[in-house]
Amino acid sequence: MRIALKVDVDTLRGTREGVPPLLRLLQQAGAGATFLFSLGPDHTGRAIRRVFRPGFLGKVSRTSVLEHYGLRTLLYGTLLPGPDIGRRAGDQMRAVRDAGFEVGMHCYDHIAWQDFVARRDAAWTERQMRLGIECFQRIFGDAPRVHGAAGWQMNEAALALEEQLGFDYASDARGSAPFVPLINGRRSRVLQMPTTLPTLDELIGLDGRNAENVHEVLLAHTEGHRGGRSGGSEVFTLHAELEGMKLLPVMRRLIEGWAAQGHELVSLATLCATLDRDALPACEVAAGTVPGRSGELACQQA
Repeated sequence: MRIALKVDVDTLRGTREGVPPLLRLLQQAGAGATFLFSLGPDHTGRAIRRVFRPGFLGKVSRTSVLEHYGLRTLLYGTLLPGPDIGRRAGDQMRAVRDAGFEVGMHCYDHIAWQDFVARRDAAWTERQMRLGIECFQRIFGDAPRVHGAAGWQMNEAALALEEQLGFDYASDARGSAPFVPLINGRRSRVLQMPTTLPTLDELIGLDGRNAENVHEVLLAHTEGHRGGRSGGSEVFTLHAELEGMKLLPVMRRLIEGWAAQGHELVSLATLCATLDRDALPACEVAAGTVPGRSGELACQQA
């Protein structure tokens, strides 16, 4: 089975401190992955607005947000100005591409997208996406081919804009298998490879799971679904701020376990190349919930 690794890089600290060790780990394992970068201002501190979202405080207490992100990052956009990630960490981003890994666009402003896109109009959405593309082109010299929405947050305008702005494929949603989104009743040209496996921060702190044993939950899942519900593939999302830093040993155990199970760890591009777009099911994308994560996310509908 192929397991596509999608690395979301949300912050300046994650880009500078989390990406390099994660890159070394993947290289040592001979694993493929897609790194999706936040390209504009780091406004992580503004996430405090989520304090009233159902389940948010519980998740914060389980996953040690201060420990993973650091106090300085948690003040960006409030007591401290939000640094421009692309301008201050472009070298680290290009190093990922130069090492042979796929790079793509996560967002321009992570907090703005995650907190507002679900209720903003097409004009706001287009501006955010175009700003992200402009930053990506300045950093890498090319337009991004793959988009992965911050916080799995989307609206219908964003799905349509992915076609208009030249993306080939995306991983914006949570779901069970690759699909083609329905936009106003028609099949999109941009296929979706949704995140199919739970993330570490959704598992840690529940049912006795901790950093020492959480990998066992995912390995049990992939052992039991070899070639099963998702057509011989899974997509696992990890974060540079977590699996690239404090949870790096967990990621190492996961990679070793998946190798022992005989699975191939690939990029989204590699997984996409194996799919017959015309044969994929057409599905709506709508708001839904995922165990262990607060709020509503863009989810594949049956």
